Amino acid sequence: MEPGNATRVSEFLLLGFSQDSEHQPMLFGLFLSMFVVTVLGNLLIILAVSSDSHLHTPMYFFLSNLSFTDICFTSTTVPKMLVNIQTQRKTITYAGCIAQMYFFMVFGVMDTFLITVMAYDRFVAICHPLHYLVIMNPRLCSLLVLVSWFLSMSNALIHSLLVLRLSFCSNWGIQNFYCELAQVLTLACSDTLINHILIYMLTGLLGFVPFSGIIFSYSLIVSSILRIPSTNGKYRAFSTCGSHLSVVLLFYGTSLGVYLSSDESSSSWNDMVASVMYTVVTPMLNPFIYSLRNRDITKALQRLLERKLFVQ
Repeated sequence: MEPGNATRVSEFLLLGFSQDSEHQPMLFGLFLSMFVVTVLGNLLIILAVSSDSHLHTPMYFFLSNLSFTDICFTSTTVPKMLVNIQTQRKTITYAGCIAQMYFFMVFGVMDTFLITVMAYDRFVAICHPLHYLVIMNPRLCSLLVLVSWFLSMSNALIHSLLVLRLSFCSNWGIQNFYCELAQVLTLACSDTLINHILIYMLTGLLGFVPFSGIIFSYSLIVSSILRIPSTNGKYRAFSTCGSHLSVVLLFYGTSLGVYLSSDESSSSWNDMVASVMYTVVTPMLNPFIYSLRNRDITKALQRLLERKLFVQ
């Protein structure tokens, strides 16, 4: 379509789950429950880390940042989806769609960086235990988090600004429950070559480099653990990174599902299921993984709850 035939878009239609109208009440209850569990679970992790002096270490500093990011990540998409289900409306304003895309990319990439930083933290703790506190000092930890925020926001800003220059055709329906960058680009009438080039470049860079760092860190961790003579020592060393490794597998497994479902041959239903796993289920499970597999977090949560009950 010629640019002159394009109209100025004022809103988009989020068509995710709209075909299944008879199950709308059940979907609303399900996603509301998952959202509440996600927010409360991650808030408990943040409160436990901040209130317990035993958890004022680099590992739990990064974990509290991950919990905060997960709350924001889920809050970017789920509340709008709940409103649309409840009101039976599927619209999102143009400005709202751009804002949702921006924050979705910020917190999604931030999750990737934090998981990578936590892998480096586990590498230093296991491979260089005597120098752990010297290497992972508060200044370095704060710097790693600040750099991660800067890169995440810069990446999202670049993509969002490039979308703002596009004009859109009369078909404004997005086959998902949130504004996903790749699907929004398919609705554009103007040339999106630059957008797609940057998507491939930045996604490859921000995806491949952190993932390579995680693989490299864990290869050294496994090599170091295998050199430990006692079985009990190997178990203790591996247990210190078991929770993080579970989160890595969950995060990258669902991320891969979203990437594969974005293929044109994939159905919109498969796309939405993968997106739900990535945006809702993963942030909800992270607190359970760390609280169930981590004795320090479990004890801190118990002390926090006992303190609250004692005050009451």
